[in-house]
Amino acid sequence: MIGIVGAGAFGTALGVALASESRDVVLWARDATQVADMASIRENKALPGVRLPPALHPAAALEDLSAAQVVLLTLPMQALHGFLDMYQSHFSHKILVACCKGIDLSALTGPSHVIARTCPSATPAVLTGPSFAADIARGLPTALTLACDDPQIGEMLQRALSTPALRLYRTTDVTGAELGGALKNVIAIACGVAIGAGLGESARAALMARGFAEMQRLALARGAQAETLMGLSGFGDLVLTCTSAQSRNFRHGLALGKGEAPPAATVEGVATAQAVARLAGQLGLEMPVTAQVAALVTGRQTVKNALESLLTRPLKEE
Repeated sequence: MIGIVGAGAFGTALGVALASESRDVVLWARDATQVADMASIRENKALPGVRLPPALHPAAALEDLSAAQVVLLTLPMQALHGFLDMYQSHFSHKILVACCKGIDLSALTGPSHVIARTCPSATPAVLTGPSFAADIARGLPTALTLACDDPQIGEMLQRALSTPALRLYRTTDVTGAELGGALKNVIAIACGVAIGAGLGESARAALMARGFAEMQRLALARGAQAETLMGLSGFGDLVLTCTSAQSRNFRHGLALGKGEAPPAATVEGVATAQAVARLAGQLGLEMPVTAQVAALVTGRQTVKNALESLLTRPLKEE
């Protein structure tokens, strides 16, 4: 049995994909009414039009996850610490796979460190990479990165969580996988701003390239491997998130660029930009795109001034 905590679109999509492969999957949601609806109509309103397979079992009690040795955590990054701190007794000695992308605003760490700190007996892992919930739920080909410090557990998870359409590539570079997945959201906001402000595709390409350089700069400073950032969880996720209107982070930036109020839905890149800007300051790293996004999303900078700041930086070698 596999457990999934969080019945949003992504958690539900993973549940659909895994349960369709004859695995029993328990999908936990805090809202008992949502659970009852999913059980009765076999659909989640967060993922309309997708039928829940018989092997996917909605649940409102964390006790229903007790038989699951592997639990996927699809909660928002900024909610992860509070949730695990409150319910850590339910996850002792389990393998906890973080499916959220971001940097904790308080601790300035990725999800694996949050898991290790709140549930020291659990084994942390990370599932990340270029993916949209709708694609996974429809069975469209998707490739993700599975990161775990323990190679044997990583191999077991790779086998347990792969399907014919969901292909997992494993790595022991947890830091690199986490930072790639987190930082691309910040650059996606920047790209959305560029398109929304009418700066064109060349500007988007420039932001992606310079943003990718910033991603590598921070990741290497934190001990990650350069190869990880070149893979699915770095470059691959960056391309998807910066070029598709399905990306919530891109849409957030698009609204800012147009001078409109961003969509009400919380996007991980907003908090991550602030966390990374602080982290870069502590490490003495120059990350101008990230710094401008952090200032934009907190209202400390206008789009016009942010663009001027980036365009008037001193010329230098690439």
